[in-house]
Parts: sequence; structure tokens; C-alpha cells
Amino acid sequence: MPDLTTFRLIERISTLLRSEQRKSYAALGLQPIHAQVIEFLAHCNRHSDTPAAVADYLGLTKGTVSQSLQVLERKGYIAKTTDTEDGRVVHLSLLAAGIELAEKIRPLDVFSQAQQWVAQQKFTSLDVALQATLIALQTANQSRSFGLCHTCTHFSEVQNHYHCQLTNLPLTQADADKICREHRLKPES
Repeated sequence: MPDLTTFRLIERISTLLRSEQRKSYAALGLQPIHAQVIEFLAHCNRHSDTPAAVADYLGLTKGTVSQSLQVLERKGYIAKTTDTEDGRVVHLSLLAAGIELAEKIRPLDVFSQAQQWVAQQKFTSLDVALQATLIALQTANQSRSFGLCHTCTHFSEVQNHYHCQLTNLPLTQADADKICREHRLKPES
């Protein structure tokens, strides 16, 4: 069975970032897809400003994207224009409110903080770099770590037996390799 450490670290980092994005987008009255469309349109070239390109880029169906574009158009964030050379092609552009919105949904501050810290480090492997990135994001976000039990400060091993010092309960090998909600990072050695 392949080692899934890298996959799990990327997945956890993605989950944490999506959670923060949902909160910030909700404060602006948007769903994540709306912000993703705005972000894409703010950075795509004139050959990629079509509904089909948005769907391809986001990996979504044309129907889902179409509904989102209608919402963004009604809110006054985007405009649709027909291509002058090929009337079947529709181009999307950000209106003034959309450009302003794109500025508000820049990368999260917590990511910028974590990125600055990680950039100063020297890592021996991708797993170590991703673990450090996750820890930095969790710290900046003040979120729970949800780490593996055996990496927790509450985890102890006494006479070849595992024990949780928080719950004062014995742990099995299987427990030690599972994700725990009460996880607290061990201090750096």
C-alpha cells in the first residue's frame, strides 16, 4: 500500500484553506464558486474569458458555471459580450464592482503569514515542507491540528503500551495511527 502522508497533508491544507475561504466569501455574500469565477476572470487572458474556459479551469459542469455566471451578472460583477468575429462565442469581463471584489478576495492573510514563515525554512522532503506549512496555517488560523495520535503532546508510551494523557485511557497501535480531534502539536525538539 502506498504511503499517503503527502496526499493527506495536501488534503488537510486544502480543507483548512477552503474553510477560511468559505468564511471570508460568506462575509461578502458569495459562494466559493462565485469567488473562484471572479478570481479566474481577474487573471485570464482574452482567449480564456469564456464560460467554457471557466468550466474547464474549475473542473465544473457548464450548467453549474452557467448558474454562477447568472448570479454574478445579476449582482453587477460581470458582463457578457458576444464575440465580434464569432457570434457563438461569449466573452466574460469584470465590471468595476467585480474588479473591486477581486481585490477583496486576494489570498488569505493566514496563507501569506504561513508562506512567509515556510519560505525561511530549509526542508529535507516534501512531506516535511507540507507538514510545516500545515502547522503554520493552523497556527495562523488558530485552528485545531487534527493530527495523528502518535504525534500529539498527549501521547505517551510507557513499557511498550500507548496511553493518552488527556483522556487517561490506553491506546492501541491502531489508535496511535488515527486522526484525533483533541490533537495538540508536540513542541519542536
